[in-house]
Amino acid sequence: MAEKTNRRDSRYNTKKPIKKSTSHWFRNLFLILLAGGSFMLFSYMGYLDYNVRKQFEGKRWAIPARVYASPVELYAGYALTAENFEALLKMLHYREDPILSAEGTYFKNGSQISVKTRDFAFWDQHQPSMSMSLNFTDMGIESITDITTSQDIAIIRMDPVQIGSFYPTIKEDRVLIKLEEAPDTLVKGLLASEDRDFYKHFGVSLRGIARAMWTNVRAGGMVQGGSTITQQLVKNFYLTKERRLSRKVKEALMALILEYHYTKNEILEAYLNEIYLGQNGASAVHGFGLASEFYFGSTLKDLPLEQVASLVALVRGPSEYDPRRYPDRALQRRNLVINEMATEGYITTDQADDAKAKPLSVIPRTQRSSNRYPGFLDLVKRQLRQDYHEEDLTSQGLRIFTTLDTQVQDTLEKTVATKLNQLDKLPHANNLEAAVIVTRRDSGEVTALTGGRENMVGGFNRALDALRPIGSLIKPVVYLTALEYPNKYTITTRVSDSTIVVKGQNGTDWVPKNYDHRQHGSVPLHKALAKSYNLATVRIGMDIGVARTAKTLKSMGVTRELDLFPSLLLGASSLTPIEVTQMYQTLAGDGFSTPIKSIRAVIDIDGKQLQSYPFTVKQAVDPAATYIVNTMLQEVMHAGTGHSAYSAFPQNYGLVGKTGTTNDAKDSWFAGYTGDYLSVVWVGRDDNKPIGLTGSTGALPIWTALMQQISTQPVNLIPPDNVKLVWVEPGSGLLASKGCGNGKQYPYISGSEPTAYSSCGQAVFEQDKSWFNDFFESDPNQSEPE
Repeated sequence: MAEKTNRRDSRYNTKKPIKKSTSHWFRNLFLILLAGGSFMLFSYMGYLDYNVRKQFEGKRWAIPARVYASPVELYAGYALTAENFEALLKMLHYREDPILSAEGTYFKNGSQISVKTRDFAFWDQHQPSMSMSLNFTDMGIESITDITTSQDIAIIRMDPVQIGSFYPTIKEDRVLIKLEEAPDTLVKGLLASEDRDFYKHFGVSLRGIARAMWTNVRAGGMVQGGSTITQQLVKNFYLTKERRLSRKVKEALMALILEYHYTKNEILEAYLNEIYLGQNGASAVHGFGLASEFYFGSTLKDLPLEQVASLVALVRGPSEYDPRRYPDRALQRRNLVINEMATEGYITTDQADDAKAKPLSVIPRTQRSSNRYPGFLDLVKRQLRQDYHEEDLTSQGLRIFTTLDTQVQDTLEKTVATKLNQLDKLPHANNLEAAVIVTRRDSGEVTALTGGRENMVGGFNRALDALRPIGSLIKPVVYLTALEYPNKYTITTRVSDSTIVVKGQNGTDWVPKNYDHRQHGSVPLHKALAKSYNLATVRIGMDIGVARTAKTLKSMGVTRELDLFPSLLLGASSLTPIEVTQMYQTLAGDGFSTPIKSIRAVIDIDGKQLQSYPFTVKQAVDPAATYIVNTMLQEVMHAGTGHSAYSAFPQNYGLVGKTGTTNDAKDSWFAGYTGDYLSVVWVGRDDNKPIGLTGSTGALPIWTALMQQISTQPVNLIPPDNVKLVWVEPGSGLLASKGCGNGKQYPYISGSEPTAYSSCGQAVFEQDKSWFNDFFESDPNQSEPE
């Protein structure tokens, strides 16, 4: 029974044995891989999303600081010729246009120049664009008239010349623009040629890729790209230039992310500022704002249709379609862009034909670089570092307005090059270098500076760093210190120019010599300085004390620690040309110290003023003693070591200056000023070998040639109230009447003037404040050839 039952169970049990299948392993593996891949994809997308948003919402670009020269102010009577004004316009990249159709244009007709200035935000005011007419004579500007109102213009500033930029490590430059500032033709041109479906797709356009492929096949070449504007922005903004499939995929993913987070207009504005459009030396030109200036010398909003189309044409390949290198190729591409704009209905056929008939009209290549005036820019950067970090200077888009006068600077560089070439031909005078600093006498603003004959970027800036003995340039400080003690020293006090032995602390004696190795006996104080007598100077300096002289030097703005040796009195201590300039700026300022500055103001990228550098002045030394020293330095120029300068100036120009020569004629110095400028010149060799030149034969000729070209104002020294101008008989130093044959008028601090009378004197003296410059009479040939 049991057996039967088992057989029956077996018969009805139709279930076959289960066979293990391998298909579910593949399914599970697929699901695992899918899950893992999805996780990695979403993680990668999250990573990309983070990076896209972080960079796009943060500080997108490191904008270099732009440095501007001092703006030229125009007014009737200004000594600027029509030729020089036109040269200025060309430096500012103004273009000729008879109808003044846009800002930054001008037209010359005989002695009249019509100009449409650019709208410009200065540090202290905003100056809108203006159309004006300037009439010139041989002497300068005769009148300035507003073309719109026919009213005379009293004064107007030209937009300043950009003299350089402070770049970040990656040398990119751009002029940021807002989308609403972009010409409508620019946006339409980009849409027509680069991305017709920009406002329809989500970052990637399959339709655009297909259309580009078909267009290129029909054209038989690459005339249209498949990347959207968003993809191009991603490629320029986030990615490298490598050509790999993985990079292309990454580009597409990032484009989708960008479109998801930001509006079309935000993307388009970033594109307008980011796209690479050319190369200016070592600096990359990014964005249409800068490209319009680089190629056409004009702001973007003023460009006509054909020039806008030329910029759009560069998107496809800035090197391939460079209008300066390949004008035919650039013209063909520009016309293709114009045709596409017409095809899309953005412009009419007539507009297209008219634009295509126009030439490219690109301006000659201009070096918008950081090295136009590297010596001066070095000074600017050093002064800025006192208030700003390096990153601020190279990435915040600051605008720095400086004191540089480009006309004076250009004149200086040409003069130095010419004069050094002439001096190099003299015996022993070869491989010469020079450093020159020019400041405004009344303000201490540096108007020009050169640190060497070549003035190279990164070169040794001798104007700021060449530490050289200053020789006889120290002597006015010695005499100034002495004159601050009027009970002991006056302008006519007689001093002995005879051998002096100075005992040293180590037992050695210092026995200074005159340059001519002669002794000149008893001489008045003013003659000792005019002739640059060493022996007399040492006697005076040792009498008042070396420490007091050093204290005066410090009061005049020299902060460097100096060794208080007696040789300090003859300029054995070393200073840089910029330090010498600060010292003589105090003399030129009538005893008031004005810090030398190269910067007027700094404003940020939004136009907010961050820093101003106002005119500051403080009394440093006695103005009365300074006045007397300055009259003595006028004698240096009339009858002493600087007399050769008057071969180029009228005798009543009142030049004030001092020569300086160091031991073995290794350094040639001159420091002096006119009514408007102070200049300090150093000439020497970097290896410190003798040059065979004195201050009179080396530095002074450079100073004279420069100042003859730039100075328009003579010196008019005004005595302080406590200075009396007294008629004195030079031989005896006693009072004389104005009618005495050899009587001279000398300045004295009140109470220190002579009281006894000479044989032709009388009990009166003149207190006339008018001072005539040519009151010194002596033989220039007896002067020390410094």
